[in-house]
Amino acid sequence: MTGWTSARSILIWVGLAFAIGAPILLAATSEQLAWRGPVYILAGFAGIIALGLVLVQPLLIGGYLAPLSAYRGRRAHHWIGGALVIAVVIHVAGLWITSPPDMIDALTYASPTPFSPFGVTAMWAIFIVALLASLRRRLELRPRTWRLIHMPLAIVIVVGSVVHCLLIEGTMETISKAVLCAAVLAATIKAMIDLQVWRKRRALRGEGVERQ
Repeated sequence: MTGWTSARSILIWVGLAFAIGAPILLAATSEQLAWRGPVYILAGFAGIIALGLVLVQPLLIGGYLAPLSAYRGRRAHHWIGGALVIAVVIHVAGLWITSPPDMIDALTYASPTPFSPFGVTAMWAIFIVALLASLRRRLELRPRTWRLIHMPLAIVIVVGSVVHCLLIEGTMETISKAVLCAAVLAATIKAMIDLQVWRKRRALRGEGVERQ
């Protein structure tokens, strides 16, 4: 690993820690926590952590978190996906315990709050991806088929999660929340562009070998 690569890797890790850690720490100092019960607080922080995990996913699959190898990055992507599901379940379950009528409205897309449908849609997309990932071998999904399914769902997860977060006026501090959301969007777009370019180069190399 060269000096520039090492410095770049350190900056990425520091930026990741700041993007996720700052919103959590600032939310912990919010005055609104004084009016919330422990279950509601747990649900809220589970939601913040879930958004942080959404940021980690494209960084892993894009290979930006050195010194993790491509194989370890993919394995970590799988396990972080499981942690994301758990965080979402805690988030939803906690809100259900504190206010079942509101959650029923949200899950049935009948809630008057503008952020609810985005969060619920992202939640279902996360569950679908997790279910298909667990059944991928049994369903014998080829890599190309898996990408065609996973990519649109990943976009739904990212966009839904970011809009859901931005529309909520709660314990999260505004600037740190905006930075985290911007980082999620930037990392996702970067990873998708890079992976698409890499696949095109690989396809062109394959065509060149066939012609030879």
